[in-house]
Amino acid sequence: MLKGKTALVTGSTSGIGLGIAEALAAMGCHLVLNGFGDRDAIENIRRRLTQEHGVCVDYAGADMSKPDAIAAMMAAATQVDILVNNAGIQHVAPIDEFPVETWNQVIAINLVAAFHTIRLALPAMKQRKWGRIVNIASAHALVASPFKSAYVAAKHGIAGLTKTVALEVAEEGITCNAVCPGYVLTPLVEKQIPDTAKARHITEEEVVRNVLLAAQPTKQFVAVKEVAALTAFLASDEAASLTGAIIPLDGGWTAH
Repeated sequence: MLKGKTALVTGSTSGIGLGIAEALAAMGCHLVLNGFGDRDAIENIRRRLTQEHGVCVDYAGADMSKPDAIAAMMAAATQVDILVNNAGIQHVAPIDEFPVETWNQVIAINLVAAFHTIRLALPAMKQRKWGRIVNIASAHALVASPFKSAYVAAKHGIAGLTKTVALEVAEEGITCNAVCPGYVLTPLVEKQIPDTAKARHITEEEVVRNVLLAAQPTKQFVAVKEVAALTAFLASDEAASLTGAIIPLDGGWTAH
């Protein structure tokens, strides 16, 4: 159980991030949610998690592409014992047609934001001699796919960042790991389907069958609850010796 601990989960107003927040709340963890969305819908999520699990739930609307906004969010959080870097965006296009501003945005949110949250969370974790950092990477931290240059570059960067942080804080009671899901049917993946169809000149049905699930030997999307359960374990005391790991959760994709 994680009673008395506080977790900050970026990109947690929907999809994988919300599933992770729910799993941590179920273990008694207080939460700081982060992400975009309708203000009333976010308030309903915050209220529901509070009532169902008896934990304190705050919300920070920081834009994870802006270092100043990240710094303000981290300063406002009175305690961050567990940091889950989950916020991410995607864009699918050939590299010679990839918009430069979109490249910068993908790198900023998927990689640079994690650098800022980690560097700002670590001093207090070191003082407490306890901390858990979980970076939600992707199977694309381990392998590449065409037309996803920025995303693949960012996720490979997350893998290296994870290992480096783990080595630096190995004697501080702090762990740092990365979870690498295969395709999870989240809003982010749903948005990729028409973009990939356009880039590859195929139908959306062919994208799902021949591009997304073709990579996963199970031929099934990874479930949000599976990513959430693994993240919750990595945040627990039982995972104290598991650090610097880049863990596939991809239906066998990277076993090829």
